Order: sequence, then structure tokens, then C-alpha cells
Amino acid sequence: MTLSLDNAVSFIGIDWGTTHRRACLLDGDGQVVHEEHDDDGALACTGRFAESLRTLLQRLGRLPSDVPIVMAGMVGSAMGWQEVPYAEARTPLRDLARQLAPVRDAPAGARWWIVPGMRWVEAASGQVDVMRGEETQLLGASQMLGAAGETGGYVLPGTHSKWVRLEAGVVQSLRTFMSGELFALLRERGTLSAAMKSTPAESALDRPAFARGVADATHGALSHTLFGARARVVTGQMPAEAASAYVSGLLIGSEWHEHARSKHRGDMVRLIGEPALAQLHVHCAELLGCRAEVLDVRAVQHAAWRTLQRSLETTP
Repeated sequence: MTLSLDNAVSFIGIDWGTTHRRACLLDGDGQVVHEEHDDDGALACTGRFAESLRTLLQRLGRLPSDVPIVMAGMVGSAMGWQEVPYAEARTPLRDLARQLAPVRDAPAGARWWIVPGMRWVEAASGQVDVMRGEETQLLGASQMLGAAGETGGYVLPGTHSKWVRLEAGVVQSLRTFMSGELFALLRERGTLSAAMKSTPAESALDRPAFARGVADATHGALSHTLFGARARVVTGQMPAEAASAYVSGLLIGSEWHEHARSKHRGDMVRLIGEPALAQLHVHCAELLGCRAEVLDVRAVQHAAWRTLQRSLETTP
């Protein structure tokens, strides 16, 4: 089934992640006309990215052949459609439109681009960190909040949780935590799997177990505290049904304990992510006496696409 959007669409932004893809269609005034979500993420599209995009566009109906399409996320990674070099973190977020990479095998006349992502290098240690997709959301948040949003701390939780500090719209620090990926791996296999699976994913959070995990996250190396979850279960000190919440507390708590030890402890941290996960971070922040607020992830993404749409209209 195709839609009847005709010439109302002036811009398409696509958040093309590892496992999911969300397309956002804007009219000439930057208003959202339609959104389309599917499971054709980068992993599912290996070797057929162009075909997948054409299929998506066909579902959307009659669109102008030269409508600008900007794609962000893993579509620009080594596993994506076309590997796009990272922009350096010193690049102001508002200048991302100037860094867009044209899709090399786009049809003649098509205006398709990929957002480059960002690379951050710590001057003192040479430590390197990267992000793809999150830089676009940060652009949206900073534009949505105005000048106040261009400085401060942000957390973008997910498979890989990104902690970012902005100063005047420029990334000053970036730290990635593999909390989401570790949680999924521990739940699916290994010595903690049986206990963690004993709690249905849809059940309400065991808040006391989560709080214990947050508190215990500061008791040594993470690999040690994670094994402690198994020890608690096999010795009867913790019911197996509480293991999932406890491990979640350990993983998210390890992120927030680092923040709580920093000079920015008292600052408000803005969260951009799916509501359920973002609320876990808020709860963790409250347990540690830190401050956090949740931004609407869809509103942030819409703001990013509107900003890039305007930038393309004014960039020679």
C-alpha cells in the first residue's frame, strides 16, 4: 500500500540504525507530514541499501524525484551503505550540514546525503571515542532548547550509551559505555543468563534490586560486581527473579557513579532516548543525588531534521 503525499514533501530524514530505520517526511515549512518505521536496519540491508531505500520510497507514494534525503546513523559506518569518515569533534554541531557526504551510487538527479558521525580525541591521553546518529540528535536538542541547549551534559542511552559534554555547540568530551550490549549478552548467554531470564521482560522493574545494583556498582571493577550477582543468587541472598534488575542497576550505576565523581556532578543532565530506558537513568540519577531530565526523543529528532532542511536550503 502506498501513501498519497504528492508534492507536500520537501525533505526526508532517515535515522538508519543497526536494527531499525525511521523515516521522517517534512513539508516546506518543516512540519512533519508522515513517519515510517521498519526493521530494515543496517544489518538487514547488507548489500542492498539502494534497493531498500527505493522500496521505502515506493511505499511512500509519489514524491519529487529530487527531494533531499539525509540519512544518519550506522548507514554511514563500515557495515553500512557507504563508509563516511567521521567529522572531528571540534566541528560545531550547527555546521554538520556542510559535512554531509553525497551517496556515491545515488541515481542521476537524486539529492541523497549521509551525516558523517563524529570522532573525539582526548588531548591528554589520546583516548578516542566515536558516535554515529547521536550527533544528529545533539544538533536537534541544541536547536530545540536554544542557547541553553548548546552547553551542558547529555546522555543518549541505548545499546551503546553516549555521555557527551557540549560547550557552545561543540563536543568537549565523549564517553561511550557498552551497557545495553552487555546487558543483552549477559541475559542471552553465560552464567547469569538463567537467572536474568527468570524475570519476564515486560514485568515491572524490581526497584529495590535495581537500587542495590546501583549502590554496589561502586564496589570495585565492573567484572567483579557482575559476578557478585551470580554469587548472590546461588547463595540464596538474592532471588533469581531480581537478577535482571540488579544487573541493570550495576551497569547503569557504573555510568552514573563516574558522573557523580566528576566536577559536573551538580549539573543538569539531559537524556535523549526511548522513554523506558531514559526513566531508568533518571531513577539512577535520583538515587545518587544527581539531576536529570528527559527530552522527547522524537521532538529532538524532528528538530534535527528541520535544522538540516533549513541548512540545505541556505547552503550554496
